[in-house]
Amino acid sequence: MSIDSNVSPQWLENHYQLWTESPEQVSAEWQAFFQGFNLGQSRPPVSPTENKAAAVQALIHRYRDIGHLLACVDPLTPCQLSPPALQLDEFGLSDDDLDTEFTVDHFVVPRAPLKQIVDTLSETYCRHIGVEFTHIPILEERQWLQKRMEESRNTPRLSKNQKLKTLQKLQEATSFEHFLHKKFLGQKRFSLEGAESLIPLLNHVMRRGAALGMSDIIIGMPHRGRLNVLANIFGKPLENIFAEFQDNSEFNFVGEGDVKYHKGFSADRTFSDNSRIHMSLTSNPSHLEAVDPVVEGKARARQDGSGPGGLRQILPLLIHGDAAFAGQGVVAEVLNLSQLEGYRTGGTLHIVVNNQIGFTTLPVDARSTCYPTDMAKILMAPIFHVHGDTPEALLQAADLALEFRQTFKKDVVIEMICYRRHGHNEGDEPFFTQPQMYDTIKNHPPAVDLYRQQLIDEGIPAADLDKQQAQIDQQLTAALGRPQQKTEEGFLLKWAEITRAYSHTPVATSVEKDRLIALATAASDLPAGFAPHKKIAALLEKRRQAVKNDRVLDWGTAENLAFASLLEDGINVRVSGQDSRRGTFNHRHAALIDRNDGRTHIPLHQLAERRGSRFQIFNSMLSEFAVLGFEYGYSVETPGDLTIWEAQFGDFANGAQVIIDQFIASSLTKWDRGSGLVMLLPHGYEGQGPEHSSARIERYLQLCADDNLQVVNPTTPAQLFHLLRRQVMQAFRRPLIVFTPKGLLRHPLCTSSRDELTDGSFQNIIADTLPADGIKKVLLCSGRIYYDLLQERTDRGCSDTALIRIEQLYPLHTELLTRIMAPYGADTEVCWVQEEPANGGAWHHLLQPLTALLGRQPRYIGRRASASTAVGSHRLHKQEQQQILDHVFSSTERED
Repeated sequence: MSIDSNVSPQWLENHYQLWTESPEQVSAEWQAFFQGFNLGQSRPPVSPTENKAAAVQALIHRYRDIGHLLACVDPLTPCQLSPPALQLDEFGLSDDDLDTEFTVDHFVVPRAPLKQIVDTLSETYCRHIGVEFTHIPILEERQWLQKRMEESRNTPRLSKNQKLKTLQKLQEATSFEHFLHKKFLGQKRFSLEGAESLIPLLNHVMRRGAALGMSDIIIGMPHRGRLNVLANIFGKPLENIFAEFQDNSEFNFVGEGDVKYHKGFSADRTFSDNSRIHMSLTSNPSHLEAVDPVVEGKARARQDGSGPGGLRQILPLLIHGDAAFAGQGVVAEVLNLSQLEGYRTGGTLHIVVNNQIGFTTLPVDARSTCYPTDMAKILMAPIFHVHGDTPEALLQAADLALEFRQTFKKDVVIEMICYRRHGHNEGDEPFFTQPQMYDTIKNHPPAVDLYRQQLIDEGIPAADLDKQQAQIDQQLTAALGRPQQKTEEGFLLKWAEITRAYSHTPVATSVEKDRLIALATAASDLPAGFAPHKKIAALLEKRRQAVKNDRVLDWGTAENLAFASLLEDGINVRVSGQDSRRGTFNHRHAALIDRNDGRTHIPLHQLAERRGSRFQIFNSMLSEFAVLGFEYGYSVETPGDLTIWEAQFGDFANGAQVIIDQFIASSLTKWDRGSGLVMLLPHGYEGQGPEHSSARIERYLQLCADDNLQVVNPTTPAQLFHLLRRQVMQAFRRPLIVFTPKGLLRHPLCTSSRDELTDGSFQNIIADTLPADGIKKVLLCSGRIYYDLLQERTDRGCSDTALIRIEQLYPLHTELLTRIMAPYGADTEVCWVQEEPANGGAWHHLLQPLTALLGRQPRYIGRRASASTAVGSHRLHKQEQQQILDHVFSSTERED
């Protein structure tokens, strides 16, 4: 029997007896096993000293492992003075061993008395900073943290001036809130009171970040404390903030605006050592954590534009609430982006402001984990839990966090454990739901008083501290009496050449024939020895020959040429989405895989490099919310680039509805922040069921107003070519929503000629080529239904029905449509035909403008209203589709 066979204890005992009697009675493997067993049994006993040395090593490990559970980090809970789990007798040690020196491994000193070891560990891990880091699997990272924490005992060495500056920021934070409460009684401000230490923490992050070589910090945060951050970190003029409370802000009011605690701001800070840093606070809605991926996208865009050192120079910083960090799913999505090639930003600093309550919900009802930050462990990130009333401990955590991020390019989390002095807002009564908690808070002194007393105890004269306070009070009072400053915030720097106003002015987007042929060749070139799949090689050659020999061009070819032409013009192109490199429907093949060795080749990379541009195309993780938010953020920073997010199916985009509603559709009117993001949404009724048919055209059109979006349903490859080029060549920027085809990608009629790319531009509306004379019925339509109508008209030999395609649904070019409709007589029947249900598609959006334009209501022909977007049966789908066609080409009018 082999030594690794399953054996019972009885069998093992019997064979051991046989071996003791005569070793030859068992196999050679078991002889070796029993010899080793006896050798181990004969080893002399471990001495008491060795046992105690091992016990000290175990003690060290336990402090590092669970010290955070026993640290004094909660302002509302008395600290444990002697945590039972760390008592010496738990390890077979006693007070008698405190003066004994022990040799220890991987400690700040190789040999020390037990008392020194315990003091070092206690001060490092169980005072006002609790650290979770032993879950990190990479030894280098753990040892890096151990060394820096234990050498300093997690205590910063601050000069007197640094301490005074820290108190000053605390005083500013506290006085600002008190001033607002007094002067604007009852108005919502989402006070920072109870978490004022955030201000000295952020101020230190700015200073330390600049010292570490950072040039930009991009911040995302919720509404709580935002006004305080704007005033005391960004330096937004106090008089401007006060004017917003008085609701008489006169400057920078573009569009409809937003509440004061949602707005963004940018500022440059210069420090005493002449280091500088640019700070940007991203505008955001009330939807907690929705801004997170936007910040990451903005940071990545700036990093890409900064060259090889961009990851270290630009820091994304996200401020979270405890309930939101644990409860909002987008947090996990954004964390998962952090190490992916297309989305990494060199590590994000997360600051979780844990005020121990979410509106009226306590932690026991808000999460299933010990800490609100436990989600961050999916990244194996270090997590610092810090007492919110100890600003110096927060500064120490910030130093460690920033240096760790710069060294390892990974996320770091600081949890500031504090409280919320008032209710959810200033008009809310917290005693209704948390009376005991708020009894404690009511009697708890603010952090500024605690730290002031600490500095007095350290010998700093109270008069010096009071002088600082008096100056702050004077500044607040003076600002209230000053007029509002005029500041420029929107459409600056990279956006300075972009106009705000939308226009239907045609844009020249054609490309010369010889250039197209050269681009087609470059876009299909392969390195020597590269062996793609045979079908892909044939596809590349087919594309090349189609352009060269003026054959029909399909969707994938036209799209590829659009990308290539822009790259050659020096315009960066970024495409991101699930399966975008190949394309959900196998049409793109932008990234080729060698079938022999698995290496990847992206032909457009080489073209981009020659022109000094960038081509990026990434398969994203399986997320809509975070990835679309990321690409929106990227587009805000890159108005001169073509930035595209592609849904796997257009139906799935509603997983990112918050980003669509709160950022893409409304950021321009709320915050004066433009975007040229392109959304590619596969759409079309082809019998694939309710979740693979509709990109919900109606929802995007419902969001349309004030020329805020471009909503397009192109029907030819040439239209897509011109549309993508137009997006970055027009004078303004608007998000572009494109309903892209699925089955039409290979439809024999859905093709374009080379001439359509070398001449002309995007057509908002495509008229019919049939002569207007003799036309009895005009069919207005959009999208793939056009090809069904065209085929049916041809099959029936019908020459009295015109087909007009509305390619751009919004903004509708009514002047052009009026000109196209003018030749048709007043008695010509006009119908709107769509394959979507009556409560979907473009029908309800276009009904009013079409009625106004025609002077009468067009007849609706399409599916009946439905609670679901499509039927699940392919057979029923075909029946419904044929019924639409029969209604169109019959003389009997359909009842709506």
